[in-house]
Amino acid sequence: MEIDGEKTILERKQSTYLSLDEKFEIRKETYGGQQYSQIYFTRLHLMRTLLYSLVPNLKPHLPVCKILGLEKGKECIIVGTLYKHMKLKPSILDEYSKTRSVTPLVKPHNFMHLDDHLILEDESGRVKLGGTMLLPSSYITGIVVALHGMETEAGDFFVQDVLDAGLAPQIEFPLESREDKYVVLVSGLSVGSSASNPLQFQLLVDHITGHLGDEKEQAIAAQIVHVIIAGSSVEIPRGLLNGQNLASKDQSRLSEPIKELDIMLTQIAASVPLDIMPGPNDPANYSLPQQPLNRCLFPGSAAYNTFRSCTNPHCFELDNIRFLGTSGQNIDDLQKYSEAKDKLEFMERTLRWRNLGPTAPNTLGCYPFIDRDPFLIDSCPHVYFAGNQDKYETSLLKGTEGQLVRLICIPKFSKTGVAVAFNMRNLECHTLSFGTQFDL
Repeated sequence: MEIDGEKTILERKQSTYLSLDEKFEIRKETYGGQQYSQIYFTRLHLMRTLLYSLVPNLKPHLPVCKILGLEKGKECIIVGTLYKHMKLKPSILDEYSKTRSVTPLVKPHNFMHLDDHLILEDESGRVKLGGTMLLPSSYITGIVVALHGMETEAGDFFVQDVLDAGLAPQIEFPLESREDKYVVLVSGLSVGSSASNPLQFQLLVDHITGHLGDEKEQAIAAQIVHVIIAGSSVEIPRGLLNGQNLASKDQSRLSEPIKELDIMLTQIAASVPLDIMPGPNDPANYSLPQQPLNRCLFPGSAAYNTFRSCTNPHCFELDNIRFLGTSGQNIDDLQKYSEAKDKLEFMERTLRWRNLGPTAPNTLGCYPFIDRDPFLIDSCPHVYFAGNQDKYETSLLKGTEGQLVRLICIPKFSKTGVAVAFNMRNLECHTLSFGTQFDL
């Protein structure tokens, strides 16, 4: 651009990128008919070792025992995996028999019931939990906890206190000589759907690439160092996927949304590093962790080394600031089987439980790992995001050991026209809103 006869060239700021997706990649694993019990055994073993190390500092006067070794009236600590008995939890047998029954179907968005109760189990046995300290509405099947209490005459375990793992240790937040650098997070583009607005998406692309607004606006765009697309980027017409051979016309309709997305992503990748994650509606495997979208789907974008197709969940570092996020399936599944005041509280719980997908493999599809649980959080991120949410929400979570985590719910762009800009200097974020309709 020229200002008063002088040429002013804006250079985009840069950042160092480190991918940490290796734990989510399925490479050497082989499926040999193994059951999902292995992932629960691994989770229990790893989390129990951690909780055992915390007990002496929190409850040094209490013994730790197995469930089979409980004695009536004697206070102790037990560690195990929670199982939540849910009356309304969907069952394949119920699905089969529902056509023969007049019982009304439950509402699909939540399966909570007043009769739900919790059970704790380890290798030695299981025991029903009682008391008011452990509310069934706040917990789900699959998390590992340490409980302080005693066995009652009825054979239940009366819970007096709950000891969860808490936030994991966090690498130090780099403070020296920092400057404003922004990461743009967007989700739910849904290219090809009736809700998608191509002009709205183009406005977002033009803002990121610096082709929108005056020189002040372009100077802000030059501070964008990275773009994250968190799932549900396309919506393929599923009516065509009926198992039959497709005519050439239908094949074209099937690939059109992906071609349109590639055109847009090529514009971004030519200007700024871009990470794209698979989501619930994308052409990727269903079970978590979802593997990267095949680069052959994006011939234009993949020509740039700034384009990265990543896993879901996705973990990486920018200038030693750790990001961790998903396309939203883990948070949406928690909402079906537990209650919280908002989505941010669900996100906070996963961090305190140190488990990114606590409902997997019970109600959230995942790969049957044998000797590891990739969803365990061993290092607390600085930024934790969830895509494909109904609205934008954010908060700053503070841990007992000085951890600071920015929680971000990324709204569906196709429905809200909202993306999120995150400032790496101070962990602050704000929305970028794009609209194509204006009231006169």
